[in-house]
Amino acid sequence: MSTLGEQKRYSEMTKQELQQEIAALTEKARKAERMGMVNEYAVYERKIAMAKAYLLDPNDFQPGEIYEIEGDPGEYFKVRYLKGVFAWGYRLKGNGEEEALPISLLCKPNR
Repeated sequence: MSTLGEQKRYSEMTKQELQQEIAALTEKARKAERMGMVNEYAVYERKIAMAKAYLLDPNDFQPGEIYEIEGDPGEYFKVRYLKGVFAWGYRLKGNGEEEALPISLLCKPNR
């Protein structure tokens, strides 16, 4: 991968580059987890979610639909609108405050 400062944006990467980036970040996350570096692990997890979002088609996610939040069983998110690879909306059990989640964190609930 390129050196710091020359790092490509995820939006500029090819599918293959994104997959390589996800693999590299996953390895770094594993190392951070093994070393007990909770904050560093969380940062890598967020970066992985962002990179994965660019592998998905935002058109597969619809405003008004309710999705389960991956990695947070029982938590649901209602999409108000999409902007790029982010779904803007609110958590059903939340305080109604609008937030944005990468679409890679949303999955159809098993009903």
